[in-house]
Amino acid sequence: MVTHRMAPDGAPKEERPRERLLRAGGRALSDAELVAVLLRTGRRGVSALELAHDVLRDSGGLLGLLGLSAEAIRRDGLGPAKTATLLAGLELGRRVARGELPEKDPMTHPEVVARYLFLRFGVRDQEVMGGLYLDTRNRLLAESEVFRGTLNRAAVEPGALLKTGLLHGAAGLVVFHTHPSGDPSPSAEDLAFTRRLAEAGRTVGIRLVDHLILGSGRRWVSLRQRGAW
Repeated sequence: MVTHRMAPDGAPKEERPRERLLRAGGRALSDAELVAVLLRTGRRGVSALELAHDVLRDSGGLLGLLGLSAEAIRRDGLGPAKTATLLAGLELGRRVARGELPEKDPMTHPEVVARYLFLRFGVRDQEVMGGLYLDTRNRLLAESEVFRGTLNRAAVEPGALLKTGLLHGAAGLVVFHTHPSGDPSPSAEDLAFTRRLAEAGRTVGIRLVDHLILGSGRRWVSLRQRGAW
């Protein structure tokens, strides 16, 4: 007869996410189970796994979670310590993504840049625009989030993006923004802004390498591939 040790949430100890992680490795766990390992405990009447499911559901999955601030993550059962642990785990994943960028012309491959941007910024409930600033070999020098909120592309000037590039001594720029609607299709305003940015970049000596629009479900559009400028 096999006797199972019971965890406080009623599951056999051998089936708890932490024990399964140690026994079978991370690939054996779902997203929620991995988050539960980071959280360690739940709250009264709610297990760590149930809490992890709630967090992922409310944030729209892992990609949505990547885009949340500490204030947006906090909830009953998720105090400062658990929130900090969760944010640290997400940031480690982002840094691994940066370390995996190819050595040669890493930021000229739209699929590589899109994967990196999803890990860095996700698709948030607010539109986000920013830039990746590149050296002469198209390697990443710096990144910045320049605008957040409801953006009127016709009113956005390229100056803020290019000024940051000049401060970093950048030779190239990949601009990006998110579409919270989930549809990455470019609008007429997106296309007009991209052309203005490319022209302004030529004036100050910063080459526009690409403009990526990020949607949901890892969908994205490269305006360079579409010949937008």
